Amino acid sequence: MIPVSLAPLLVSAGTVALAEIGDKTQLLALLLAARFRRPLPIIAGILASTLLNHAIAGEIGVLAARWLTPTVTHWIVAASFLAIALWTLRPDSLDAETKLPARGAFIATVIAFFVAEIGDKTQVATMLLAAKYPSLVQVVAGTTLGMLLANVPVVVLGSRFADRLPLRAARIVAACVFLLLGAWVAWHGIG
Repeated sequence: MIPVSLAPLLVSAGTVALAEIGDKTQLLALLLAARFRRPLPIIAGILASTLLNHAIAGEIGVLAARWLTPTVTHWIVAASFLAIALWTLRPDSLDAETKLPARGAFIATVIAFFVAEIGDKTQVATMLLAAKYPSLVQVVAGTTLGMLLANVPVVVLGSRFADRLPLRAARIVAACVFLLLGAWVAWHGIG
């Protein structure tokens, strides 16, 4: 049983870590690692970019939850989690023509990750989790932790590790998590 006080952090971390497996930002992490071969600046860039992007997304989720009635928020969150479950089953890819900034590893990572996260399922999940849980700090910390859990091994171990990842199975597990979250919210509400 998850302690209630840690639920926003742990659920957010687990949800995003699973959703991130096979996501375009994970592929981007692999591309950056192969290009720059400097794991620490890349990891720092992922951290900085994710904190900023998810803080903005979380704030949008909190504002949306305040503006909408609890009933409307309840069904939007439930439907969104179900939509993300389906979205998670579709593998992401990076265009072969995707160009990375010619700057250093840290700046390139911050810019590339921030742009790649706009409208991404992990950003949408952050908005939904922030609408569900009262602790924005825990949600953003959790989603950032989840992003790091999924991307740091890829950066550190490079393509050798990514080739061994069972991406299809991971996407199915992540989709099931979102499906369960959507069903739970639909059944129990978000309050």
